Amino acid sequence: MKNITGIMLALLISMTSCGKNDNKTAVPVTPSNLVVTANVSIDGSGVVAFSATADNAVTYDYDFGNGNYMTAPTGKINYTYSTPGNNTYTVTVTAKSKDALVITKSVQVVISVANNPVWADEFNTNGAPDQAKWGYDLGTGDNGWGNQEKQYYTNRTQNVEVSNGTLKITAMKEAHQGSAYTSTRMLTKGKFSFKYGRVEARAKLPIGGGTWPAIWMLGDNVSTIGWPACGEIDIMEHNGNNLNKIYGTMHYPGRSGGNADGGTTMITNAATEFHKYAVDWTPAFIKVYVDDQLFFTYVNTAASPFNNNFFVILNFAMGGAFGGAIDPAYTSSTFEVDYVRVYKN
Repeated sequence: MKNITGIMLALLISMTSCGKNDNKTAVPVTPSNLVVTANVSIDGSGVVAFSATADNAVTYDYDFGNGNYMTAPTGKINYTYSTPGNNTYTVTVTAKSKDALVITKSVQVVISVANNPVWADEFNTNGAPDQAKWGYDLGTGDNGWGNQEKQYYTNRTQNVEVSNGTLKITAMKEAHQGSAYTSTRMLTKGKFSFKYGRVEARAKLPIGGGTWPAIWMLGDNVSTIGWPACGEIDIMEHNGNNLNKIYGTMHYPGRSGGNADGGTTMITNAATEFHKYAVDWTPAFIKVYVDDQLFFTYVNTAASPFNNNFFVILNFAMGGAFGGAIDPAYTSSTFEVDYVRVYKN
């Protein structure tokens, strides 16, 4: 009986001890002592070597302050900024523990990116635009690329020429090939295209009801898959009936034409002063600017058409689906471009 009682007592103690251990819970681990350093390249390349360390951290998330995000399991990562000039970015690093607890820290970096475009036209040589850089769409576009516009596109010097350091596209009221107006649509298709980067153009816009100048891009594969499947990036559009209102727009399947995805901003003196129109294009976003002021952001995805090569278009339309009613008193007006520059990411 004594042996049986001893065995039962031992079992009871063992069970009680196990129960106490089962009730214990692990304390969540929180990262601490986060240190972030940034080694900025001084060669104008925009490259920054980041390093982050923290106690109890197993991974690090970087917000580079320009809409781009990356994860660095070791805390070390190199990132290249592409916007030309001197710019300051606030970089935020989030260190995570195995229990998903976090600590964050922000640092400011000043980045100098050299002004070295991969393609540009400064329009400094008088005469016809550089034929090595530009071709033309001729006609009315009634074979698929028009928008009920009223002009006939030509490459005549009356409609397009370079003089005194600027490109001048002039839309004139004149009977030509069955149309009541003439103008020009020029493009880099077959001569230059690129994927991701920054496009800048400095321009002074035409004036008059029904005028429709544009700086924009189309996917290189437009000839094979058509529009809007190829994608369209409108850097600047202006409707002369709404003076000083600038449009930045993305066209793609499901969001095209009047249902496109875009934004607008108001500026002053669009037709009397030059302004800089630009777009930053990455795998993560497309951002549209006027005079370096952001006014529209499109969130890019792998499923969108904006991950292929695009070419550049400059044109000046009259009337149509966007231009609207043309002023009966209109005779001519000029779309003047100082330069177009493309910087590659």
